[in-house]
This record gives sequence, C-alpha cells and structure tokens, in this order.
Amino acid sequence: MTDLHTRGAATGAGDRSRPRAVLPALCATQITSWGIVYYAFPVLNPQITADSGWSTGATMAAFSLALVVSGIAGIRVGRIIDHRGPRAVMTAGSVAGVLSLVTVALAPNLPVFFAGWLLGGLAMAATFYQPAFAALTRWWAPDHVRALTIVTLAGGLASTAFAPLTAALADQLSWRETYLVLAAILAAVTIPAHAIALRAPWPPAAPSPAGTDASLGSVARSRPFLLLAIAFTLSAFAMYAVVVTLVPLLLERGYTTSQAAWALGLGGAGQTLGRTLYAPLAHHTGTTVRTTTLIALGALTTAALAVTPGPYGLVIAVSIAAGMVRGNLTLLQATAITDRWGTEHYGRLSAILAAPAMTASALAPFAAALLAGPLGGYPELFGALAGMGVVAALVATVTSVRIEVQPEPGSSAGWGSASPSVRRKP
Repeated sequence: MTDLHTRGAATGAGDRSRPRAVLPALCATQITSWGIVYYAFPVLNPQITADSGWSTGATMAAFSLALVVSGIAGIRVGRIIDHRGPRAVMTAGSVAGVLSLVTVALAPNLPVFFAGWLLGGLAMAATFYQPAFAALTRWWAPDHVRALTIVTLAGGLASTAFAPLTAALADQLSWRETYLVLAAILAAVTIPAHAIALRAPWPPAAPSPAGTDASLGSVARSRPFLLLAIAFTLSAFAMYAVVVTLVPLLLERGYTTSQAAWALGLGGAGQTLGRTLYAPLAHHTGTTVRTTTLIALGALTTAALAVTPGPYGLVIAVSIAAGMVRGNLTLLQATAITDRWGTEHYGRLSAILAAPAMTASALAPFAAALLAGPLGGYPELFGALAGMGVVAALVATVTSVRIEVQPEPGSSAGWGSASPSVRRKP
C-alpha cells in the first residue's frame, strides 16, 4: 500500500508557468463570490420572509436547491476546466451570479425566487472553490498546496467582510435593493478579474504518478475513490450539521444568543487558523493517515461539544478547535485527487468527489433539525453526528491507492518491491 505525498509526487515535477495575476485575482473573487452569493442570504433571509410572506422553509429550500445544483453542475464545470482552462467558465459563472441575484431581487413570487437560486447554483459551481482549486492545481503544481492555502485563507474572510456589509446595507435599504447593490459589486469585482487575470495559457497536466492507472473511468470506478467519496460525504454531513446547530445547542444549555453567536464566529476564525497548518501537516504525513486523522479529529471535536456544557471559555476553545479541523478538511478535499491520482483529470474527478458531499451539506440543516427532537435534544444529536464522523474515519483508512510492482525478468521481486516497472492493482 502506497500513499502519494503532497510534496510533488502526485503532480509531477518541473517548472510551470505561474501567471502572477491569477492568485491575487482568485483571492479577490473568492472573497466576493462567497461573501455575496452565499453569506448574504442568511443575513437577509429574515427580512425576505417578513417582507414577502414566504415561509422560512420555502426560502431555505430555494437556497439549498442552489447548493445541490452546484454539486451536480460542478462535474461538467470540472470537465470544461480540465480541457480548456478556467477563464471562460469562471467568467460566465460570474455573469450568471449577477443575473441570479438580480432575478432574486426582482422576484415577484416564489417560483421566480426559486429560478433565481437555480441560476445561482450554476454560478456557485463555476466560481466557488472547486473551479479555483482546479485552476491553481494545474498552474501551481507541484507547489499547489501553498496556493490553495492562500486562496482558502482569503475565502475564509468572506463572511467577515460581507456579512456586516450586507447587514449595514439592509439597515438602510430593502432586501431587494440590497441584493441589487451586492449584484453590482459582484459584477464589478469578479467579471473583469476572471476575464482578464485568467488569460494565461493553460498548461498540459503533469504526468500521472508512476504505477497508477489515472484514466478518468478507472479512477471514478475504483474502490479507493468510491470509499473516499463515502468518507467525505459522511464527514460533510456531520460538519455542516454541527455548524448550523451549534447556536441551538448552546441556547438549549442556557447561553445567550450573543454568547452562542460568538462561539460560532470564533469557530469560523479557527478555520482560518487551521488552514495555515495544513501545508506542514501534508509535508510530514501520508495521504491516508492525514485523511483518517483529520476526519477522526472532526468526530472528536463534535463529541467534545456534545459533552461540554461549560464553562463558557472551554466551549469557546472546543469551537475554535472544531473550526481548525473544518479548515483543514477543506484543503484535504482539495488535494485528495492529486495526492492519489495526479492532475490529469483533476477538475472533473474533484467535482465528482465533491458532488455527494455538497448534497449532504445542503441537506444537513433540514436533517439536523428533524433529528434533534427524536434523538432527545441537541447534545444527543451531536453525539450521533460524532458517531457518523467515526464511521467516516474508519472508511477513510482503506482509501489508499495500491501500487503493484512487476518484477524484472529473471528477478524474484514481487508485490511492493522497488522496481521501475509498476502497475496499479485493479
């Protein structure tokens, strides 16, 4: 059993053209796209429901539909990026994002509101982390972990920058006017940035790791890939359910709304801190060990939240630790394909891997709310989510890519021996 390390084995060596404008441009567009298309909605939703008369369940369903569409459409987006590069698809995604917010802002009824978010899902697929990761992985390999870390650090500031801005706009304007202002900002920042900064030639993918069959069909049907998808899906469901139910958990334990909000917010800050630690972790650990450990730590921090009623300082510390793990899990998924199969089909394989996890994250808020009552309360829910994380970690232990070494003629070398002739075991 062989793990391919992030230090370059999976992506190949050699200098590649790294267009200087790409990294700062993607940092700016990730902050803006996430901040406006994603984080503005939870800030504005109470005003939307109060003004329109639509139920919270209905508006949340529209937003969740966007997330599901994003996961499904991301597969096609990844294929386009693999073959043609990110410029056209990310620019078109920016335009779609602007049109989606305008549609939402002007929606006279709930069906049009849903249509706006359906278009928003396509925009998310073409502008959020997955296409940005595909671009950076190809342009920056084999030093892609550094570039991915920088972009996710920037993306982590999206809620910090745009949640307060959205709230400030909503204090002065209606939710519809606020969305129109945000759409204008989105257009001004992301459309020219993607159209201009991503013009660099799209380099060929680095050779696949020696000894692996990295063809698209073989990888997508392989046991390690399918098990990895299961592990990430279970982990994503548990992680997002924890995020959306942390405030209700703390309110149930007698904390104020302000205290609960601070715990959640500082957990978000922990994500940014955690991402700074991923590169050294990747340098010193194998792929399967790293995957299993991070998912297991997610389960551990969830269990800690389930059994830690106080004091408040300890709750804050556990929330920050949970956030640090979530930050690392983002980069873990971003590097999962290159660590095992290289960059040749990164865009599409990464999107296929992410699609069920994205769907799970979209369903997690509803499922968590439904399960809390039958389970007996939020501490019991967190215990169940921790158990789901443990199952995900156990599945992750068997996601290694197996390398079969073929002996040279006349030699006695066998499975696992060092030889220049290697073949991936089916």
